[in-house]
Amino acid sequence: MLLAVSLPILFWLQTTLPDGGLSLAFMPASLWRGDWWPGLVTSMFMHANWGHVAMNALGVFAFAPPIARLMAGARGVAGFLAFYVATGLLGTVGYGLIHPDSFDPLVGASGAVFGLMGAAFRLLGRSNGSLRALWDRRFLVMTAVIMGVNLAAGLVGLAPGADGARVAWEAHAFGFVAGALLIGPWVRLSAPPRTSFDSPADLGDPSA
Repeated sequence: MLLAVSLPILFWLQTTLPDGGLSLAFMPASLWRGDWWPGLVTSMFMHANWGHVAMNALGVFAFAPPIARLMAGARGVAGFLAFYVATGLLGTVGYGLIHPDSFDPLVGASGAVFGLMGAAFRLLGRSNGSLRALWDRRFLVMTAVIMGVNLAAGLVGLAPGADGARVAWEAHAFGFVAGALLIGPWVRLSAPPRTSFDSPADLGDPSA
């Protein structure tokens, strides 16, 4: 909830900047020129317009809870936020590798949101918090559907909140794959150890 609410707050602060936050965007060519490496991270906290930030806030609201529930306590909170940033970062890097000569600014938390989505898809129908295998049929079908929609939105250029801007579907795809692959080891590192409780067949009082 706090993460979802933070996105429009950050965008409102962005609108108060003299350049509207353009200096905090990521330009793919900077990967090779070294002009503005911090943009790899700062760009995921910037957005193009209110529609853009609203879509990402809704995405966080929808896909973050199942991931957050796996990571309880202070250690879990830190792990969750680090997971969010890491998948967003990998989404941005992936976009930069595909468009190495581009100076078009990239902004938005979509890579991180798709990272949460990729991780959440591996929890579909799992009430005990266990992850579906990467080759699980239900996971693969959902992945194919969302990646098809993502590709179509990128090629056609029609997406909620895009407002005519190019849709960085490549960043979405890289973020999704990162989330799906990293959630397993990330949970093992960030989640508190689980305790098991085994009830005997006879639920009477234990013997002295």
